[in-house]
Amino acid sequence: MAAALSTTAAALPELTVPTFLGAWQLDGVALAAVVLLGGLYVAGVRRHRRAGGRWPIARTTAFLVLGLGAIVVATMSGLAAYGRVLFWPAAVQNIVLDLIAPLGLALGDPLALATPDGPLHGVLTGRVVRLLTYPLVSSAAVLGSELTIYFTPYFETALRHDAVLQLMHLQLLLTGCLFVLPMLTHQELLPRWCTHPVRAALVFLDGLFDSLPGIVVMTSGTLVAGHWYAAQPRTWGPTPKQDQLIGGGLMLTLAELVGLPFLIAVFAQWWRTDRAKTAELDARLDHELLPAATASGASASAHEPAAAVPEMTRPWWETDSGEVGQRMRRRS
Repeated sequence: MAAALSTTAAALPELTVPTFLGAWQLDGVALAAVVLLGGLYVAGVRRHRRAGGRWPIARTTAFLVLGLGAIVVATMSGLAAYGRVLFWPAAVQNIVLDLIAPLGLALGDPLALATPDGPLHGVLTGRVVRLLTYPLVSSAAVLGSELTIYFTPYFETALRHDAVLQLMHLQLLLTGCLFVLPMLTHQELLPRWCTHPVRAALVFLDGLFDSLPGIVVMTSGTLVAGHWYAAQPRTWGPTPKQDQLIGGGLMLTLAELVGLPFLIAVFAQWWRTDRAKTAELDARLDHELLPAATASGASASAHEPAAAVPEMTRPWWETDSGEVGQRMRRRS
């Protein structure tokens, strides 16, 4: 296997923009996974719409283009081809699978398409999944996964054996989804204390954690998979040390760039939730005040004006300092 991979690496031309864009290769396992996930998602959207529900086209686009599209780019583009001979394309490939693809999948909100009585819903609400998606556990899993890959023989073994490489890609994708999906989609997977302000703080901290592997890779005196990359018979490109510096810098940059839209998505969800709660509260207050106002008007028209009755007790909403009291005072 190693000899075959070295032969393939030697056949690659010097990395330029045209050669990178043209270095696509088929990954049967990744393609099958993308087709399966895409088919299940589209079927869920159709079932949801047949039941009378509405499903924004933006969610479908995010899932299919940003989520599944990122998986295709990471596993079949020039990142996958040149990741065998240079470290930085492999590092970008891993970041795409670990951060960008989970964000796209989460923005598509696939968990909302799971039927409440289906097997997937039971798995999602089980103890194992709730433990793995617990905010502190999932953050540690993402950081531990990346550090284990780069600072153990895991990464070099994955470069030598396709089966291990597929396992590593799946690990990166799953650990990323364990943190991102609950933050943007399924409230049942999070503890009660994880409100939207807490989520925003956790996402901010997670962005700092995601930058650590890139910093460690850049400052490490040990080459990541150094024996493998040193053995590649290429006469072009950066030296292994420069290659690792470039890779670490790209890891750091991409981690920070992805953290910003992730944080914006959490704030947008926070705003939508508050707006929905406000609309629900307004509708409930209208429903409660309308009968009282109607009865008061009917009583006033049916009887002659009487002497003013001294105020004995102030209504509760005039002294209540909460949101409901404030809204009642404005409407009164």
